[in-house]
Amino acid sequence: MSTLDWQKSSFSGDQANCVYVAAHPTGRIHLQESDAPATTLTTSPTAFAALIRTLTSSDHTFG
Repeated sequence: MSTLDWQKSSFSGDQANCVYVAAHPTGRIHLQESDAPATTLTTSPTAFAALIRTLTSSDHTFG
């Protein structure tokens, strides 16, 4: 079993509420939020890239 190398999102800055990302040797991407560390979301690199593109796009709308 491998240990994941968690990295804090650069968008979190010095805030207490943070998002952490780790890449597994199998290629899967793992995400955790600091206020729920027992919960880990796992996705593919392709889906994660699409999420990042959507969140950083200036033409997205939420609602």
